[in-house]
This record gives sequence, C-alpha cells and structure tokens, in this order.
Amino acid sequence: MELPVMSAGKVASKVTVSEQTFDRPLNEGLVHQVVTSYLATGRAGTAAQKSRSDVRGGGIKPWRQKGTGRARAGSIRSPIWRSGGVTFAARTRDYSQKVNRKTYRAVMAIILSELVRSERLVVVDEITVSAPKTKELLAKLKTLGLERVMCVSENEDSNLILAARNLHAVGVSEAGKVSPVDLIAYDKVLITVNALKKIEERLS
Repeated sequence: MELPVMSAGKVASKVTVSEQTFDRPLNEGLVHQVVTSYLATGRAGTAAQKSRSDVRGGGIKPWRQKGTGRARAGSIRSPIWRSGGVTFAARTRDYSQKVNRKTYRAVMAIILSELVRSERLVVVDEITVSAPKTKELLAKLKTLGLERVMCVSENEDSNLILAARNLHAVGVSEAGKVSPVDLIAYDKVLITVNALKKIEERLS
C-alpha cells in the first residue's frame, strides 16, 4: 500500500509501506491490554506508610483495663490515636505487567493501521528546525494544519526537542523509542519517511 508524503500542506509524493504493518484489523481488547500495561509499568509504586506494628513504641498498655473511667486502650500506637499507625497502610509494590514482544509489535501495527484509516498519520520528508525556536516549529505545524500532534523523527533532534518543550500539545519522540501511548495521546502523528521505514522494519 502507498501513503501520501505531505509538503507545505500538499501531497508531494508517495511512500510504499507493508500492509502487514499498516493495514491490520482493529483489536480493541489487545490494544487496551498493552496500553494499560504500559501505563501501569510507568507507575512508581513507592508509596509507603507504617501500620501499627511498624510504629515505634506502644509496647505497654497505657492504663489498666477497668476503673479509670476512660475507654479501654491496649496501645498508644492504635490507628485511632494521634501518632498511631495507619489502618490499611500502603506498601511499596511493583505495578509492572508483562507483555510478550509479539503482542507488543502486533498492537503497534494495529495502532498505526488505525491512524492511517482515520487519516491521523501525516508523513513528511523531514521534521527539522534551524534553531531551538518554538515560533519556527509552530509556523511549520501551521502550514500542515496541525495543533495537537506527536512528532516522530528517525533520530533524536535536540533543536526539535527544545522547540517543542514549551508546547503542551506537541510531543517529540524518535522512531526507536515511540510507544503506543505516544501514538494515541494526540490528534495527529507527524512522522518522517525514514522514521516510518525504521518502525516498519522493527515491527516486521
């Protein structure tokens, strides 16, 4: 199959890509599984609190059981006391979920195919700025009619990264590091021909 290559808002040429990568049928369940796994793996899981057994002190009963007129108490580290332990204390945990390489590649191909079908994938020869200037990048995106967009280049471009750093609606990634979340989080995906070929080679 062929995809149009845009230049200055018009179709300049076409690039041939594999139907195996860019014309996969949609499988929502598989996409949801991988995206959920990716987001879960990014969670820190470092939340930690002390239960009543972890808090220092409280080894002796604060007062006798009967005769004081006060409520019964067995420890000053009870969760209902000030400086006591937490009832259901959070523990450090690992949220990561395992996804097979074959499944991950299949989902990337499905997402790319859906981007092509919904006309959200914009292919260009190159995405460059002469200097790390946000104004220059915005002007280039305006000629293509793009606002909320993920820019995918073949290699890391420091000028492009710095130019887009102050734009909350513009993301930048290189072909080797682009993730499923990067591809679905924006209205459009702007990708160079070389980056497209690199991703296709990786997924084949």
